[in-house]
Amino acid sequence: MPESRTWRRRARSRSPWTCSPLILSTTVLAVLLVFAIAQSFVKRQLDPKGCRMSMMRPAFAKLVDFDTEHTRFASKYSLYLYREGGIDEDTMVKGVPVLFIPGNAGSYKQVRPLGAEAAQYFHDVVQHDTEAAGRGTRSLDFFTVDFNEDFTAFHGQTLLDQAEYLNEAVAYILSLYHDPRHSARDSSLPDPSSVILVGHSMGGIVARTMLIMPNYQANSINTIITMSTPHARPPVSFDAELVQTYTKINKYWRQAYSQKWANNNPLWHVTLISIAGGGLDTVVPSDYTSLSSLVPDTHGFTVFTSSVPDVWTGMDHLAILWCDQFRKIIVRALIEVVDARRASQTKPRAERMRVFKKWFLTGMESVAERTLPQKEPTTLLTLEDNSNSIISQGQRLSLRQLGSAGRPRAYLMPVPPQETPGGKRFTLLSDQKLDAPGENGKLEVLFCSVFPLHPGQSATLFSMNMDLSGDSSGSTRLACKNAAADTIHLPASTRLSQFAFEPTAPFSYLQYELEDLAEHQFVAIVDKAANPTPGWVIAEFSDNVDSIHWMNQLTLRQFLTNGLQLSLATIRPMVTEIKIPVLQSSLLAYKLRIGTQSCGKGSELFTPLLRQYITDPFESKFFVNVQEANINLHGVAPYIPPPLKPRTSVDGLSLQLWSDPTCDSALDVSLQVDVLGSLGKLVMRYSTVFAAFPLFVVALVLRKQFKVYDERGIFISFSESLDQCLRGSLPVLFFGLYFIALSVSRSSPAQTNPASYGIMDWQKNGTESALDMTKNDLLMGSQDPFFWFLVPLTGLITVGACVLVNYAALALIHVFSTAYSLFVSASVRIKNDDRRRSSSPAFAAISPRRRVITTAILFLLVATFIPYQFAYMVACLVQIATCTRAFRVARETRSGSHLNFYNYAHSVLILMLWVLPINLPILVVWLHNLAVHWLTPFSSHHNVLSIMPLILLVETLTTGTMIPRVTTRFRYVTDGLLFLLAIYADVYGVSYAYFLHQLVNFVAAWLVAIHFSTSSFSLSALLHSLLEGSNINAPLSSSSGANGSGSGSGSAVGSSRSSASGLFSAAFFSSSSNNPAQPGSSSGSSSGGGGGAGSNRISNSSSSSSTSNVKKRP
Repeated sequence: MPESRTWRRRARSRSPWTCSPLILSTTVLAVLLVFAIAQSFVKRQLDPKGCRMSMMRPAFAKLVDFDTEHTRFASKYSLYLYREGGIDEDTMVKGVPVLFIPGNAGSYKQVRPLGAEAAQYFHDVVQHDTEAAGRGTRSLDFFTVDFNEDFTAFHGQTLLDQAEYLNEAVAYILSLYHDPRHSARDSSLPDPSSVILVGHSMGGIVARTMLIMPNYQANSINTIITMSTPHARPPVSFDAELVQTYTKINKYWRQAYSQKWANNNPLWHVTLISIAGGGLDTVVPSDYTSLSSLVPDTHGFTVFTSSVPDVWTGMDHLAILWCDQFRKIIVRALIEVVDARRASQTKPRAERMRVFKKWFLTGMESVAERTLPQKEPTTLLTLEDNSNSIISQGQRLSLRQLGSAGRPRAYLMPVPPQETPGGKRFTLLSDQKLDAPGENGKLEVLFCSVFPLHPGQSATLFSMNMDLSGDSSGSTRLACKNAAADTIHLPASTRLSQFAFEPTAPFSYLQYELEDLAEHQFVAIVDKAANPTPGWVIAEFSDNVDSIHWMNQLTLRQFLTNGLQLSLATIRPMVTEIKIPVLQSSLLAYKLRIGTQSCGKGSELFTPLLRQYITDPFESKFFVNVQEANINLHGVAPYIPPPLKPRTSVDGLSLQLWSDPTCDSALDVSLQVDVLGSLGKLVMRYSTVFAAFPLFVVALVLRKQFKVYDERGIFISFSESLDQCLRGSLPVLFFGLYFIALSVSRSSPAQTNPASYGIMDWQKNGTESALDMTKNDLLMGSQDPFFWFLVPLTGLITVGACVLVNYAALALIHVFSTAYSLFVSASVRIKNDDRRRSSSPAFAAISPRRRVITTAILFLLVATFIPYQFAYMVACLVQIATCTRAFRVARETRSGSHLNFYNYAHSVLILMLWVLPINLPILVVWLHNLAVHWLTPFSSHHNVLSIMPLILLVETLTTGTMIPRVTTRFRYVTDGLLFLLAIYADVYGVSYAYFLHQLVNFVAAWLVAIHFSTSSFSLSALLHSLLEGSNINAPLSSSSGANGSGSGSGSAVGSSRSSASGLFSAAFFSSSSNNPAQPGSSSGSSSGGGGGAGSNRISNSSSSSSTSNVKKRP
């Protein structure tokens, strides 16, 4: 009875199910934190969905002639031509070629919305416009590729294969326009020499990859539009070739744009537009779509769909393809850049950029171009000589109704002198459309100068003559430019408005800096309504000092503590901007509140309208009828490379507010951080962290287990080791590594010499040398010390995840063990009345011939057909079976040595399970290729050495062999390898996760070396066993020598080592001189065992050790 109670106490203390209060509390906190993050991600700071469904009648013509004579991928991929039913069912090519590239697991049919809209718009509008035809505008021939839904996001070789195929497809598409049998183009037009590319998701990366492939035809691509494409970094870093391909692509693009002369830049003619869906995209973080680290703003930019005029809504990863209002903008932009009179089929690069800015940007960005300064006067405005039509200098024009004069009338606002201190800005807002020259609407805005501009200039120079002088004898003539081309659309904001994307007529807005109006003397707002009609106009010249509020002195800590409160005066400009440079991070979300606007007399013309925006990338969000708003942005994000140009003070969050100035009331603005809403922003930015950081914890836990085992002969459980790590090494290493990584990244040359990468640095061959594009790859991916709290937060969740996975594995093994026991005959159950170690049928010896042949076949398959990731998954399944058997044996024998082995096997299983997600994506790609009958082996995943140590370790554990103790200086090798694995997982694991498998493989190789150091393996014994079928691990004698369990040598029960092996082990691993045998001890484990230093193999030998004079280890 005393022995039984003693065993129970020790069993409870060493039970793998043991959970200390520290582990329990840590896990509970982690679960609560994950729950809060999930709730925030699902329910808080959500952008509204405003996409309208698109309609189409698709038809696809497969280009069967594009076969193996043209490409080696003809049996895997296919090329199609899209046609819209009822409009252009003819399969002859006749327009400008556009190639759609689907993304990861995407379908060629995703081209339908764009192809249908292009056909419909050309059929209904463009073909009837003779001026457009004269400018070279033609229809768009949309081609699309069937990649059989390949997984390009997981596999670099697949990405390269697609890029190679697409270059061959481009050459074939261009050849169709040369062939009269396939082409119906106007013979007066040149044959196309380039194709426009439209890529979705990873299709955009494939498009960029095409330009670096050996089979790329020079100048065959000059326009690329990508949607939800992760340009800045790969979405996952599980495949080495994918990461290396990304590095090669981005380096090529940066170096190309770093050339001083256009002749040295192979991409000088290429424009690249990246369009992001924003927070609704939960597949690819929209931060990854940024081009700021790749392309100068002369050749491309990144814009969000919420910024695009008349779209004004975010989109998820797939909606960006079919969203009706957005596809219309894409198609109109593409048709406007087309010029079939040129061989390139597109306008020159500068004109293409001008078109894309016009269609995709709000028009209020600093890079947006105004057409007014480049225009010549086209309208002659004649007014009666009446000073009542001139608004006094500095006075605001407010028209609450149009046509109140009963006839057309012009209101003149004098342009202030250019020397005005602080600068001025002209703004106009109306709910009416602004007329272009020749249109007969209600409102027209002209910028005028007194006519004649030069002596003798004739009025016949003007295409439009607007005479508003009536019967007046005296008149004033003005030479004017029409401003309709510079009209900015804003979402209508009334008391009935809820969302910016509602299908209502937008507001018309004009905004000019004073220097844009230098050659003009008046702004003429022409009310063309002859009768009173609804409609309003507000126009003014406002001082920048009054309209722009800079919060330069506000620090992030001050903002988080007190927030921002601002009261706008009763007399204020119509447009007010609040600039907060300190708010740049995409990890924080905010709550904005605006006080109620009350009008003293009459009803308000419009309710407050808010635009939230940042300038890098171009992200704007509009809030109509705003009282409260969720503010979140995609600014400075973790793991994103630094921009080519350094960020300035204007790159932070800006709030632009339109409020009715006719209301005589102040307006209070309050901005506070939304703590709970910010938690949800961690999901998309740090989801890949949990593929790497758990290995940091598991490696340190294993390190502690081996340290205790080598010192005391007890292999403690995973949970016990984790408890000890939580009390010591884990927190210290987490914080230490964070501050080391922070100091390293902040000491980079790019930080010490900002001038070295100034605005024109990309023209001085300095981009690569001045900017360290990997500076944000470390640890948490951020250089901002303010976010230090992410380290303990992420560490807490990681530890909780490891605990849950540990107990989930325990529960699974317990279930399997129980089920296994039900099928085992009672006659072979282990008898353990005296609680001494005995042999276990669960670990019956396997024929070495079978083991060697099976392993050799597996290695041969890895080298020729299956990727090593498949073998790794098999190894995980085998390890689960080993743990199941080991758990059953330990539970039934109640032996300390068996418990040692189970804890060891279980910890190895936990390590393998955390590496499994890194290997699964490649396995998915391989299985997909099998499904589409593509049997070409992967070139990068058949290295037998990448899996051999892990297979050997798992195979060794199937025999029940416990790893021997290492008590010499070589124990530091185990310690160092596991420490290296932990450090790498923490510092570089997120950006280079693929190498974690190799590090675990190195650890496995060392463990196999330790196992083999005490085995009786020899080449002659192996050959003999293969020929005779004998067991090389069979016992050579019935008792062990002096190095028994008491000595901690790790010798097998009922077996002995060869003399050579014994000498090797004694010299390097378990020197008996340092660990003398306990007097009177036997090779078997005592009933109080717990120490378990004895057996290194759960033997099947029927012989048993002497049980007399057993001396328990205290």
